[in-house]
Amino acid sequence: MPGVAARMRLTEGDQDFMRTARASITHHSRLAASLAVAALLGMSTSKATAQEPEPATREAVIETAQADKLPTLHPYVERKGERLMESLQNYLNGVHTGWHPFLESAYRGGGFAVGAGYQQYVSPYNFIDVRGSYTVSGYKRVEAEFVAPRLFERRARLSVLGGWRDATQVGFYGIGTTGTSVNDRLDYGFRRPYASALLTVKPARNPWMAQGGAEWTKWDERRPDPGRPSVDTKFTPATLAGLGADPTYLHAQGTVGFDWRTSPGYARRGGFYGVTAHEFHDRDSAFGFRQLDYEAIQHVPILREAWVLSLHAKASTTSKKVGEQIPFFMLPALGGGADLRGFNSWRFRDRDSLLLQAEWRIMANRYFDTAVFYDAGKVTSRRADLDLHRLKSDYGFGARFHAPFVNLLRIDVARSNERNLALVINTTAAF
Repeated sequence: MPGVAARMRLTEGDQDFMRTARASITHHSRLAASLAVAALLGMSTSKATAQEPEPATREAVIETAQADKLPTLHPYVERKGERLMESLQNYLNGVHTGWHPFLESAYRGGGFAVGAGYQQYVSPYNFIDVRGSYTVSGYKRVEAEFVAPRLFERRARLSVLGGWRDATQVGFYGIGTTGTSVNDRLDYGFRRPYASALLTVKPARNPWMAQGGAEWTKWDERRPDPGRPSVDTKFTPATLAGLGADPTYLHAQGTVGFDWRTSPGYARRGGFYGVTAHEFHDRDSAFGFRQLDYEAIQHVPILREAWVLSLHAKASTTSKKVGEQIPFFMLPALGGGADLRGFNSWRFRDRDSLLLQAEWRIMANRYFDTAVFYDAGKVTSRRADLDLHRLKSDYGFGARFHAPFVNLLRIDVARSNERNLALVINTTAAF
């Protein structure tokens, strides 16, 4: 039956086509479903990304913070307390910039001085310092100094100084070591303008040094303050050379020696050995003379400088020029806070002098020392009498406040062999 067979073959073909069609529809449906799922996942990821951004990198965070701070950036401004502590530290280190205290008297014996100075640098190392002081006794001091500390590749230091001093009651007890008494005190005053230049040469890594300088000065002797006994009530120009005189000096000096101390202002090791020659030329050829100073200083550190034995010796000799005299106020003198600390300032005067000192210094901390000391000395009219007989002496103890290279304040209590007690307040080292 051909018709039945044909229908059956068509039916089988139709069945194959239908199977193929169904498979294709199923494949496309799955693909469409996959695309739909992928689209939904993409939309979800986009929304998640928009809602929760990925964490920024460290570099991006730093750049953002810097950009936020940029409008508010400004130089660091020190607070008042910080500026005060910095100024104090500079003062302790001996570095003065701008205003600074100045506590040096116009002349020994004037009492404690108060004053101030202003320092201004004119180059990286050179500076000008203008300063002044006043004491309870009416002593006055005004001066200006230019300092170039690093000339010739740090081998030289130049100081140019000009100023004016006024001393109102300088003590005079007579001439010589013996035969004078503290009760014999008479007073005189003077005013003195001056201008000087001093060059110090000290090669690096070499202990030897040389120093040379010149000074112009005019001594204007005056009567002391009212109520003080004047020198001219007991002496005359015939009995006391230089009384009432007003010499104008051109003073030249030169020093040669060896100096290996850390600093002349404060040292715990090293020493200085030198000779200084002075030439005082009086314009009127009436009071010219020459002077030689021989000086030795030695610091011996013990126990890594916790203790220091410091020794000092100095001898001064003078010689008159032909037909001229040495005024009494220019004679070598001992007495006061710089030498014989148990005696009044300027207690002993004469043509020649000898001074011996020893100190046992104990370091308490970086800025404070204590000391036990002994001083001895004499003045004579003849160089041959500069020996160790009949010395005036004193002993005592003291405290020193200092910076690494300079003494700031020295307080000493001394008792002399005349049984007098003296208090010394000074801003410089004893030696």
